Amino acid sequence: MSARTVEDRLREQYADILPDVRRALTELEARVRYAIMPIALELKARYEQLVIRRRIKDCESAVAALRRRQEGKLFDPESSDDYSLVSLRDLAGLRVLVFPSGRIESVTSALSRVFPDWSEDHVRGEAENVIAHKFFGHCQGNDKIICEYQVVPMLVGLFWEVEHAAIYKPDQRLVGVTREPKMREKTQAVLAALTEFEVEFTALVEEAGARGSP
Repeated sequence: MSARTVEDRLREQYADILPDVRRALTELEARVRYAIMPIALELKARYEQLVIRRRIKDCESAVAALRRRQEGKLFDPESSDDYSLVSLRDLAGLRVLVFPSGRIESVTSALSRVFPDWSEDHVRGEAENVIAHKFFGHCQGNDKIICEYQVVPMLVGLFWEVEHAAIYKPDQRLVGVTREPKMREKTQAVLAALTEFEVEFTALVEEAGARGSP
């Protein structure tokens, strides 16, 4: 009988902590929805949207994420007890998609009042501009599981959902292809185009409003 690997022990831990992860996510979602409800009620135009996506990292993704953090991206079997999935910051997470992005500031401000002690770890672009406002910390009802929430422009967030499946979790035959510099360039071009679209759209809406258009 082969000895248990580090991965085996972590998979067992995942099963043990999964109920805690679910409870933490339920609390996080409830508090986020309550905090942004006043903003949601202010939405008037049909195109204005606040959408919440919730996610629990699955077992294999969690193990792989912890493995990638190790030296050489490998676990040391002699230090098996040193590894724990509860060190991950995003076992439970929410993403708040905002359109138009002009409301991102009010959303992040509302959430910062609810989670004043959470740490920031924003996603930045090549020019160090903030693409997504990201925060992590513990919910009041659970000091074991670290949760994460993001506030993201909706167009970027929806693109990331496609990108995640195509680039970060692709068919094994495509792993090398998706990491090519040309693919990264195309990804940056898409993000820039989505931002430009929203800027232009917002300007046209404001111009129409100034003319008294419906």
